[in-house]
Amino acid sequence: MDDNQIEKPNVRTGFLGIRKLKYVKLGYNFFISYFVYLLFIPLLFIYSNQLLAFTFKDLTSLWISFKLNFYPLVLYSTLPSFLGAIYFMTRPRKVYLVDFACYKPKQNLICSREKFMELSSLLGTFKEQNLDFQRKIVERSGLGQTTYLPEAVLRVPPNPCLAEARKEAEMVMFGALDELFKKAGVSVKDIGVLVVNCSLFNPTPCLSDMIVNKYKFRGNIITYNLSGMGCSAGVISIDLAKRLLQVHQNTYALVISMENITQNWYYGNDRPMLLSNCLFRVGGAAVLLSNRPSDCNNSKYKLIHTVRSHKGADDRCFNCVYQQEDDSGRVGVSILKDLMAVAGEALKVNITTLGPLVLPMSEQLLFLVTLFGRKVLKMKNLKAYIPDFKLAFDHFCIHAGGRAVLDEVEKNLQLTDWHMEPSRMTLNRFGNTSSSSLWYELAYSEAKGRMKKGDKTWQIAFGSGFKCNSAVWEAMRNIDPTDEINPWMDEIDQFPVHVPKNSYVIQSS
Repeated sequence: MDDNQIEKPNVRTGFLGIRKLKYVKLGYNFFISYFVYLLFIPLLFIYSNQLLAFTFKDLTSLWISFKLNFYPLVLYSTLPSFLGAIYFMTRPRKVYLVDFACYKPKQNLICSREKFMELSSLLGTFKEQNLDFQRKIVERSGLGQTTYLPEAVLRVPPNPCLAEARKEAEMVMFGALDELFKKAGVSVKDIGVLVVNCSLFNPTPCLSDMIVNKYKFRGNIITYNLSGMGCSAGVISIDLAKRLLQVHQNTYALVISMENITQNWYYGNDRPMLLSNCLFRVGGAAVLLSNRPSDCNNSKYKLIHTVRSHKGADDRCFNCVYQQEDDSGRVGVSILKDLMAVAGEALKVNITTLGPLVLPMSEQLLFLVTLFGRKVLKMKNLKAYIPDFKLAFDHFCIHAGGRAVLDEVEKNLQLTDWHMEPSRMTLNRFGNTSSSSLWYELAYSEAKGRMKKGDKTWQIAFGSGFKCNSAVWEAMRNIDPTDEINPWMDEIDQFPVHVPKNSYVIQSS
């Protein structure tokens, strides 16, 4: 197949043309469960008002009635206590995002497109046609001239050893954590949960152990180290931390999202594996979550929803991003040409589940009417209704995996250039930093002074397996960019830059 062939998206269906009723039901199950839980609140309120209205005369009459009607009154008084106990025991604890930090590497690790091609040529392992293939990818992928690569990859010859991989991991993790602790002012002894995600680097002791050792966390800290979960692992880590904070009271959870490039640079000539060299760059983020009520006023955001969707039961979805050896025994991550279609299917599942939780009732009614007509009444000529998610969210953080993915999401969710700006500028400035890219995008919105109290932000992440995960945040206060320390602040006036949009994917085979 011609290397320059362009894979066109399916114009008739796009990302969102097909929906399954089971995912709609799942979303409304979440909504109904939440609604039933809310019914306890008015019952308790009504009963409390009745008690406050009692006078001394009422209490005297109640005492007389109590002696005459002992058992009914015991039942009457026990019921609200029982309902109150259920409410306070089962209500979800609010989870706050106190602050977060994104790592910005040093200037000596910047790798322009020209430097990338020079290094690839000096290696002497790539065939001429594959060098040309990589050149086309880096020119069209949406990456700019100031992305970062690790020191071991920038050397000639490169040195992809375990020691260098550890060095990169420590540089990113500790760099982000040092900045976060400086911003948040939280003692490490107050942190009860630690979750680290890095897909392709899983040493022993693990990354979470390295952090515990470096910062001397307390001995009973609960730690998790997630590997192999792809670019959507950042939202998975947030979801895991949220669930742990529902169980462990009055504590902090620390989430670190990153990827490791050093030992996962591909030196062979299998084109699906060369794509990762052209897209992935150094980056990482640290996020501090809390379930303490006292952190309500000093936190940036409140976590509203997390929705996780998994398409791994489908072999096509499972195999589209796959780590394996090529014919010469070199290990790399193969990214197949149908990734766009698979990502679209996963996104459809995720937003169909999320929609009932966030969309205004008018949008839900229009969606349900058209879905009923198409699926039940078999009205095939009825065009599928795409809900307007701009009515539910003020800001969008879409995983900066590549230009083609961003183009398709923009078109199918009917977003504007303003909504897409954080994602496109993150891809341009930092490249695909895997699971941490969502936090660079949120930091961009903060640096631009866009984040106002009450604003809702939708983070959407795609990952191998194949997974699509969402997190919804609500701003607790206005974010003043002059008070912020993040990787954009010293250059935010230079953005946005013009990045041409083209909905294509170069075939890799």
